[in-house]
Amino acid sequence: MIKLTPEELAQMIDQTLLKAFASDSDFESFCKESAKYNFKMVAINSAPVEKCKRFLSGSDVLVGAAIGFPLGQTTIECKLFETEQAISQGADEIDYVINIGELKSGNLDYIENEMRAIVSMCRKNSVTSKVIFENCYLTDAEKLLLCDIALKVMPDFIKTSTGFGTSGATEDDIRMMKSAVGDKIKVKAAGGIRNLDDALKMIDVGAERVGTSAGVTIIEELKKRIQ
Repeated sequence: MIKLTPEELAQMIDQTLLKAFASDSDFESFCKESAKYNFKMVAINSAPVEKCKRFLSGSDVLVGAAIGFPLGQTTIECKLFETEQAISQGADEIDYVINIGELKSGNLDYIENEMRAIVSMCRKNSVTSKVIFENCYLTDAEKLLLCDIALKVMPDFIKTSTGFGTSGATEDDIRMMKSAVGDKIKVKAAGGIRNLDDALKMIDVGAERVGTSAGVTIIEELKKRIQ
């Protein structure tokens, strides 16, 4: 298994706070804690981007906005507006959910057009793009179709899950996705990653980012393990 220092692992973690009922004080505490551990990014819904950017001022922690979250059931135009607004308010990274219904209906042109539009906007603004598949609702064939589309469009990351579906990241999915895109696109594991062993397993099979609300627990476990 890959060996990492706490500092190295923290730079692979997108620490998440995506609860609908999180208050300003919750976000402030969350950002202060994220800055203390120097996580790579805080993953939040798009509405609190501006305040989290302010709370993280002076730190190296990036701000990531979840777009079309968690269902992906808004139009391309809505997702583009949400993306544009999040970027204008300070988002450094964008994690958007594909329109799963359009994929299930076989409308691959729609999926490609959606991906191309959002990734292009991110690229134009030097913002990292991540495409959320929500694998728990997909067949393996559908996951591979999305990988093929991603190879045409070239987002920075493809991502397993929102964490709000019926299940989250699995080692098999990470292996499949990484095998399909190779080193051309990075893979992010998210959903159900609650401890150090979970995180290391995902990284060991190819994940280069881990989305979790348990980042502090994971880093503290690693510190204890290497003492």
